Amino acid sequence: MTARILQNPWRFLLAINAAVIVGVFVHKIQLPPYVPYVHLLVDYHFGFIKRALIGAIVALFTAKVPVWLVFVLGGATWLVTLGLYAKLFQRTFGFTAKTLPLFVFIAGSPFFLKNFMHTLGHFDIYGCALALILLLMPAGSLLFVATAALFAITLVLIHHIHLLMYVPTIITIVVTRHYLAHGIARTNVAFGLAALLSVSILFFAAQFLGTMPIPEADFVAYLKTRMADPSRTDLLQFSYIWYQPLAKEISDTWGRLPHNILGVPVFALLIWLHTPLWRYFAKLIGSLANETHRRLVIAALIGVSFAYLVMFAMVFDYSRWISNWAVCMFLILHAVKMLPASQETPLIPAADQKTNIFGLIVTLIPRVGIVRPF
Repeated sequence: MTARILQNPWRFLLAINAAVIVGVFVHKIQLPPYVPYVHLLVDYHFGFIKRALIGAIVALFTAKVPVWLVFVLGGATWLVTLGLYAKLFQRTFGFTAKTLPLFVFIAGSPFFLKNFMHTLGHFDIYGCALALILLLMPAGSLLFVATAALFAITLVLIHHIHLLMYVPTIITIVVTRHYLAHGIARTNVAFGLAALLSVSILFFAAQFLGTMPIPEADFVAYLKTRMADPSRTDLLQFSYIWYQPLAKEISDTWGRLPHNILGVPVFALLIWLHTPLWRYFAKLIGSLANETHRRLVIAALIGVSFAYLVMFAMVFDYSRWISNWAVCMFLILHAVKMLPASQETPLIPAADQKTNIFGLIVTLIPRVGIVRPF
């Protein structure tokens, strides 16, 4: 049996990944949900403000927010995301012995589902889930573009940083699945530009006009009325983020830079461990039948990466940003696979010893983290 596992370990690695995810979940529910919980308390009671959509939706169903709701909502969103990705992978590649290494490198990556479990309750996963829906739904009509615009607007209302985090990937999916696959006409280009303009205007409104209009002490007093247990004042320590201007966020980020930059070699190592996946992705792009498609895909990868570079300069949650960057690469890989190819791209080899070692290491890493590695 041991010999069989060593010869073809990918099902065993998949089982290890499942066990690691359970362990991360058990660890996560024992930690205080400082940032996720306060986001469930904030709504539009005082008018339009940033970061309030999730809390406003919660307020429609309950006047008092228990702490456990963070884990219920976060867990449900995580399960939906898992289901969506499994469906997407099945549709794009199918579940066979040959595709299992590719599935392990993506779904078992510490950047992806395992890190979403570690950041349970944070808003990052909503961008991934909505992008997955766009990769699964029909893309032949303007309804697809309109849905993508609606998703982008929703994400900006959840948190305006999504304009840099997942909106560029959503744009890439729309261009790849709708414009490149179904042609470019004046009507759909005008519609797409109008949608992009609407999302951009909303972002600037949230960033510069969505500040809390009352003193912070009054704001905290209101949040206590929304808490199921008002004595848990420790969970309100991040209420200041609704008052912090962009200049202060950038200043804090650059002030922490000398310490946080020490994690970059670790991020580089984690990216390098996915080398078999990146090689497959490069070959997939190279096999595209249309040269223009190849150039646009490369430009999109540069654009998405540049958006994350801007995020690195503005907000210091580096482990989350690098993890979501990798997730965006995974999502774009699926979009590229849907484009016409001149030849079939060979999958990640299942019996290569070096690939197996990389797969094992990637599997054993439980997550990347939130600010610093691990």
